[in-house]
Amino acid sequence: MGFRLPRIANAKTLDIPKGYFAVYVGESQKKRFVVPISYLNQPLFLDLLSQAEEEFGYNHPMGGITIPCSEDAFLDLTSRLSV
Repeated sequence: MGFRLPRIANAKTLDIPKGYFAVYVGESQKKRFVVPISYLNQPLFLDLLSQAEEEFGYNHPMGGITIPCSEDAFLDLTSRLSV
């Protein structure tokens, strides 16, 4: 019997499964999410990454990719993406 991974998982203590990567999202307090690599093919997600590049360059304060938007906006956007 297998188990199903959620599309987005809060992963403070979980390892990142193959085919996923971690991003930090939030305005004042950052929350870590694990998202599928397939999001890198989605124009809406690429727009978020462009915003992150404009704001942080390649020096992300959390050590991983930090996305400069609210958690609610991130969840709304990712709920509209197809994997």
